[in-house]
Amino acid sequence: MSSTLVFDIETIPDVAGLRVLHALDADLSDAEVAEFAFQKQRAKNGSDFLPLHLQRVVVISYVLRDSEKFLVRSLAEPEAGEAQIIQRFFDGVEKFTPQLISWNGGGFDLPVLHYRGLIHGVTAPRYWEMGEGDYRDSRDFKWNNYISRYHTRHLDLMDLLAMYQPRAAAPLDQLAKLMGLPGKQGMAGDAVWSAWLDGRIDEIRDYCETDVVNTYLVYLRFQKMRGLLTAAEHDAEILFVHNQLAALNKPHWQTFLGN
Repeated sequence: MSSTLVFDIETIPDVAGLRVLHALDADLSDAEVAEFAFQKQRAKNGSDFLPLHLQRVVVISYVLRDSEKFLVRSLAEPEAGEAQIIQRFFDGVEKFTPQLISWNGGGFDLPVLHYRGLIHGVTAPRYWEMGEGDYRDSRDFKWNNYISRYHTRHLDLMDLLAMYQPRAAAPLDQLAKLMGLPGKQGMAGDAVWSAWLDGRIDEIRDYCETDVVNTYLVYLRFQKMRGLLTAAEHDAEILFVHNQLAALNKPHWQTFLGN
């Protein structure tokens, strides 16, 4: 089995960047700076969702699955800063050359990582390989790389299932629940900033981890639909994942498995 890396990120407003871009008073709190940016954004288009280059990455959660292991891990503050979080993610791509799996990764997660990685001077040669590098298999990347929307080295499940039509996209939480999966746990994406201000980074990390496992379980059902997993293989993998999560004996996984 080749390596599969399912990933998800959580972000907050880039308060430091907003201070620089708008020359804001140093006496303003982080919450006030963010609210200033939200108000400007709402006035512009009716939404307080900030541009992707102003999304600061605080958590990257991932499932790494290969023939030997199933790992659920997070790269997160406060153990590491944003630059280190992003660099370590791309270091994993460098090491394993996995198939990347995401839900809206092409529309959000990866562009955010591109912009924020550029800001921090991150290096990611394997990820950006498009058939021109020095790797032994570089030519393969001309026809199947991480960057192209229609290649599967990065598979954005939401984008593919919607036939690349934004209006056809389904929310992961709703689709997962309709499939009998747990769905989102603990919070929603729009609650991350308030949780951050309250110092609840552990809850943000746990939320991101359950999201990424939901994505992996949807991916397994997709592989079954494609005929790449038999019903027996699909069910065996679901049981394996259940047992692996139960063995972690952590509250958020106990809640996840109880649903």
